[in-house]
Amino acid sequence: MIGVLFDILWIPIGGFLSFLIFISAINKSIGVRKAYVNLLLRIFEYGRVSIETASKEYQHIQNPKTDDKQGVQLVDDADSKEGTNGATLITRDAVLLPQPQEPAPEKPVSSTKDEINFDFEKCLDYVKSGVEAIIEDDVTSRFEAEELKSWNMLTRTNRHYEFISWKITSIWVFGFFIRYVILMPLRVLVCFIGVLFAVLSNSIVACLPFRFVRLSLASLSFKITFRLISSSMSSFIKFHNKQYKPTVSGFCVANHTSPLDVAILSTDCTYSLIGQRHGGFLGVLQRALARASPHIWFERGEAKDRHLVAERLKQHVSDPNNPPILIFPEGTCINNTSVMQFKKGSFEVGGVIYPVAIKYDPRFGDAFWNSAKYSMMQYLYMMMTSWAIVCDVWYLPPMYRQEGESAIDFANRVKSVIAKQGGLVDLVWDGQLKRMKPKKEWREIQQVEFANRLKSDST
Repeated sequence: MIGVLFDILWIPIGGFLSFLIFISAINKSIGVRKAYVNLLLRIFEYGRVSIETASKEYQHIQNPKTDDKQGVQLVDDADSKEGTNGATLITRDAVLLPQPQEPAPEKPVSSTKDEINFDFEKCLDYVKSGVEAIIEDDVTSRFEAEELKSWNMLTRTNRHYEFISWKITSIWVFGFFIRYVILMPLRVLVCFIGVLFAVLSNSIVACLPFRFVRLSLASLSFKITFRLISSSMSSFIKFHNKQYKPTVSGFCVANHTSPLDVAILSTDCTYSLIGQRHGGFLGVLQRALARASPHIWFERGEAKDRHLVAERLKQHVSDPNNPPILIFPEGTCINNTSVMQFKKGSFEVGGVIYPVAIKYDPRFGDAFWNSAKYSMMQYLYMMMTSWAIVCDVWYLPPMYRQEGESAIDFANRVKSVIAKQGGLVDLVWDGQLKRMKPKKEWREIQQVEFANRLKSDST
């Protein structure tokens, strides 16, 4: 019976899947993913209301004298955070970093030796900041998954909302079946087709004798490959300000949340990629792309040679026929609530900078890759079993380094533009704090600043 049913249904199902893969490859949509996302939003809203209602009933049973007009918060204390854009539990004052101040009026220089009168009260700001950092600092919280205001029907939480009522349990069980039994196998199949297409198409394109034809076909193969890969995650992408899309050789600079950033951006534009050579799944994709496109891959030792990297970058941007280089100057993945320090390397080479801001919607699936916690295969498994990858991409006007502007100042200017457009917090901290301790120079800066404050107060 099952065999007969399979023989009947495999032709229409296979034809429908082939049609969906084809329209994904040509970057067209018939509205299926948009309708799917809108349906999920309605389900999430229903779940939020149900959880709040069940929470109120539980609170009323525990405290029957409580006035219902006062309202009841959700069980999850983390949900009390304001929004999902990195709002913190406490309001903090930036007292540790030097703040711009108006110059104080000059005082006559005393002939006697300067004396600093120490009062414990002068340390209170630093004590307060230290306590705030212990509760929740500005850096380490950026390397953890973003908190959600409401539950998204995924079980990657310890709150066990799926058992709060039989209706929510039924929706969760049905959603689990859809994600793991139907969507995941189809997504793996589409991803495999994308990688296979990259290997075959780039191998054929690399054999073509004429460079102009080879680059044009390689660009088409590049975009189709990543359209298929992004479709395997049920990606729903909105591109804004397409008039600023990179067109000539230069640098496309974006905030970094996930390895999927490359696939998301490459569905709409062709880029040259730069990075360290990898093995496994990424290695197969790297070698396939490098056969026909001018990508820049480094060995581990070569990637640490700044002069070698800069020279390769200059050679690439000097050829106007080469695609723009896609670079993530943060150097590590941040949880899409903020933008951290940009490395100055790509801003020293020269040429045009195309800023791009990427903002994911965490309600459908957390796109942030915590490389210290999950391997690449574990991360891909989590993406394949999420609801979808929904994000907005903003192309920003091209920027140039101004006369007399240092590479660091230029990098900070580009970073602030990306943070403002994406609604992200602009932080000065180095993302490498994810893997290393603060530099000795940073501690010394704080010590000097504290000493200067004591001296200015005493005078």
